Amino acid sequence: GLSRAVRTAFVKLYDKGLIYRDNYIINWCPRCQTAVSDLEVEHQEEAGHFYHIRYPIQGTDEALIIATTRPETMLGDTAVAVHPEDERYQHLIGKTAVLPIVGRELPIIGDEYVDREFGTGALKVTPCHDPNDFEIGIRHRLAQVYAMNKDGTMSEATGKFRGMERMACREALVEELKERGFLIRIEEHSHSVGRHERCGTVIEPFVSQQWFMRMKPLAENAIEAAKKGEVKFIPEREEKRFYEWMHNIRDWCLSRQIWWGHRIPVWYCQDCDEVIVPLEDPSECPRCGSARLERDPDVLDTWFSSGLWPFSTMGWPDEAPLLKTFYPTSVLVTGWDILFFWVSRMIMLGIECMDEVPFRTVYLHPLVADEKGQKMSKSRGNTVDPIMSMEKYGTDGFRFALIWLVSPTIFMPLPEDRISKGREFANKIWNVARLVRMNLEGFDRDALRPLDFNLADRWIRSRYHRVIQEITQGLEEFRFSEVAQTLYDFIWHEFCDWYAELNKLRWSEEEGAIGRYTAQYVASEMLEGSLRLLHPIMPFITEELWQHLPHEGESIVIASWPEVDENLIDPEAESAMQLIMDVIDAIRSSLGELGIPANRDVHILIQSSDPAQRAVLEAHLPIYIRAFMRNAQVKIAETISAPKEAASAVVGNVEISIPLIGLIDIDAERQRLTKKLNKAIQDLERTDRMLQNPAFLERAKPEVVEQRKNQKEELTNEVEKLKRYVRMLE
Repeated sequence: GLSRAVRTAFVKLYDKGLIYRDNYIINWCPRCQTAVSDLEVEHQEEAGHFYHIRYPIQGTDEALIIATTRPETMLGDTAVAVHPEDERYQHLIGKTAVLPIVGRELPIIGDEYVDREFGTGALKVTPCHDPNDFEIGIRHRLAQVYAMNKDGTMSEATGKFRGMERMACREALVEELKERGFLIRIEEHSHSVGRHERCGTVIEPFVSQQWFMRMKPLAENAIEAAKKGEVKFIPEREEKRFYEWMHNIRDWCLSRQIWWGHRIPVWYCQDCDEVIVPLEDPSECPRCGSARLERDPDVLDTWFSSGLWPFSTMGWPDEAPLLKTFYPTSVLVTGWDILFFWVSRMIMLGIECMDEVPFRTVYLHPLVADEKGQKMSKSRGNTVDPIMSMEKYGTDGFRFALIWLVSPTIFMPLPEDRISKGREFANKIWNVARLVRMNLEGFDRDALRPLDFNLADRWIRSRYHRVIQEITQGLEEFRFSEVAQTLYDFIWHEFCDWYAELNKLRWSEEEGAIGRYTAQYVASEMLEGSLRLLHPIMPFITEELWQHLPHEGESIVIASWPEVDENLIDPEAESAMQLIMDVIDAIRSSLGELGIPANRDVHILIQSSDPAQRAVLEAHLPIYIRAFMRNAQVKIAETISAPKEAASAVVGNVEISIPLIGLIDIDAERQRLTKKLNKAIQDLERTDRMLQNPAFLERAKPEVVEQRKNQKEELTNEVEKLKRYVRMLE
């Protein structure tokens, strides 16, 4: 079916005059012995040389100095070009230069392509081995001389150099030019070298008979569709790249001289030279009736068949039900590096063959980079096996890390510590699910039993419905990293660290049967809903856990997506609970830094001038702090006289004091924290010096520099915190 689709598309485009055969300059790989598209050539800066060569002017004592990076190609020169307005050379236009060593006569022509400021301002013209020279040759009807064969050896036209490998010829030729006085000088010169992306061989521009597709008409339709908003690119910067390439597109060389691929559906009559491009294999020539037909030996560039993918896979050219149902598709997700190879061609061929774009949205994600920030490639040998990462950290942990790290950049690092955090997140989810399940004994979600929602219940349900909003919008807008971060923060910090901990007292029936049932109801509701939100990112653990919770339906993968209940969004509960959490956090942080265990008897003095804040704290803090500190005694007032020897913290306009007499040895603790502070200051200074060292910034891997920056931020915060505690103890 796919072969029939490829042939149908080729014939359709050929009949419209969009596919043609011609002699044209193409990229040629001497090693792979095939034509290569522009997109398959990787250009990289390499150290090379500028060879300044003297070309004598016939019948005079004058000479032109030509600068070239590839002296071996001079053996295929058929002209010398200068800018028609260059006063240095105007008098030479129409005269003849002599090709050194070979002796071939070269007309001196004027052409505006020549850059007067580059090199010497005089250009050797080699039509068979340079794309720009080829165009000059067409304009001036120059002869074409092949200096090389297709295997990269020198041709018969190069005389004594014939049969030599091109680089060996360069050395021998330069040596002879030097001996015979034609080589003026050699300069070091860094220039862009094109290499075949598959094998790394230096590409040779080469005039060859190939099959081409006219791209301008197809590109114009694609540009128009994008401007109308029929197809949208994410991130938006990719749209600019798309337009730039489409506006400057060149005809596509379709044919390849390799054995693998869809064979070009063209036959040639050996008797009358008829070119036959049929939908079915021909048995005779439609022009002369001869049965002596020979099929074109080349195959199509694989991106031609790939460009048909959105509709060829669904039954085209037949009017298949699948095609009618699903074309155009909604979203294409792929890497940014094949925007031109594949995405653009799918758009152009989709419009041409189906009269409609193949997809409405194109999401182009970054590529996972290696430790040096380079693209992973089998040919480079720098790939990381994801199977090994999944075996070590779990498939869902690995998936979460990938989504978590997606950024609007070209390459994204995948540090191992972040994959490890993905595994830790999976463990956290597993453990909280086990905790909830252990406490669901006797729970029947469908039973009509009374519910008594407390502040924590109202808060977590409100936060959950806000998270539904954020996650849904984030997915719709392709902000996947933000989606992962939101889920991580809600599940780990709000649901696990706070709500589940606060519920332990209720699950133990300290608040009675209604309180326990309400806690079971809300905890199961929040966990089940969170698993559905998390399922697209972590499908395996969410399915496993979901099957052990009260739910409706056969599988989480076909369960309905959570919907927002605006009535459950409670800003007052969120504000009140945030105040309580901030106060408890400040108390626990102070005690933890001073080395005071959570099971010690402590008195907590809280003062606030805000009556509303005091009311919230008086109503809920003594209850909720018991989940974290069993033996805490809390006193709340508008003003409180705290003892001198007390730890202090401030949350907004709430002041917290914790008397320390009897809890710690203040002098010893001050000495311990001072020592810790001095070490943190030294570490910060060392890290700061490293980040100010240009040599480090230049040599270090990007991820190492980023780690040091993060370390500096953490140490800065640590120093400020320790200074505060030392001052407090003084």
